[in-house]
Amino acid sequence: MAVKEKNRNLHEARSSKKDEFYTQLSDIEKELKHYKQHFRGKVVYCNCDDPHVSHFFHYFSYNFKSLGLKKLITTCYKNQDMELFSRNDSEQAIYLEYNGDKNGKNVPDPKEIGIKYLKGDGDFRNEESIELLKQADIVVTNPPFSLFREYVAQLVAHDKKFVIIGNVNAITYKEVFQLIKDDKLWLGPSIHSGDREFGVPDDYPLNAASFRVDDAGKKYIRVKGVRWFTNFDFKERHEDMILYKPYSTEEYLKFDNYDAINVDKTKDIPVDYDGFMGVPITFLDKYNPEQFEIIGLIAGNIRGLAGIPSKINKDGPYINGKLKYGRILIKRKKES
Repeated sequence: MAVKEKNRNLHEARSSKKDEFYTQLSDIEKELKHYKQHFRGKVVYCNCDDPHVSHFFHYFSYNFKSLGLKKLITTCYKNQDMELFSRNDSEQAIYLEYNGDKNGKNVPDPKEIGIKYLKGDGDFRNEESIELLKQADIVVTNPPFSLFREYVAQLVAHDKKFVIIGNVNAITYKEVFQLIKDDKLWLGPSIHSGDREFGVPDDYPLNAASFRVDDAGKKYIRVKGVRWFTNFDFKERHEDMILYKPYSTEEYLKFDNYDAINVDKTKDIPVDYDGFMGVPITFLDKYNPEQFEIIGLIAGNIRGLAGIPSKINKDGPYINGKLKYGRILIKRKKES
């Protein structure tokens, strides 16, 4: 299946703001197993989730004791029906609080979950939601892709630890890239390639080929290029890439406008080149901050983030007059 076909749902979601995707429990488990030591004694906030349907709420409520959580809070935008996907049709939303097992059943019981009404619609930008955010130590959720940069900015402004899922192209957002360059945000370890399946509301338009409806009538789509974004450290992040290809002027062309060589695939970073290199944005899947330094970003719609001057006052990664996909400029820090 062509990339264009498989990405159609995502592009339509962005343009129509229909980007209410529900992350699968298996994907949540694969990522969060890397951070279990960080949750003890902490308040976790899932602020873009459908209570009683959210797999994030399910994961944390069922693992509340083993993770040693202090409290779990979840809110959902414009929803009061806790048994259905969010319809975004209620001006007043709810939020749930769970403080762990009280009746000895060792599973979350509806009677143990505090259901409280918000005055507003539960949007993460509302004052009520921000007050809940202030109570939290860690935020874990799947925020709206169309509001990703605004969502990340809020987390940073309130100095929160987070594990959130988004599209890989968010790397090229000016604000997000600056956080990556400053080593304040990076990609999580569990997703490096391929697509992932998300649940979607009943009214979601299924115009692409990559979707399914299960026996219960629930809709799912597959989306390419998703990644986890976090500011929790993990050991895999500090493992060196094993490089093997020697540098040659024939294979590694220089950009027309930057004094840097082009590298089309991360695995082909030359083992013996010490100058600036332009690598794909998916380089961040393997990035070790002790092995390489991030210099800047060159992309067609980005200005002033390259980190080195353009030779011809032209932005974007050009080779022989043709604009290539976005590139991150890096430089080796130590011998590989």
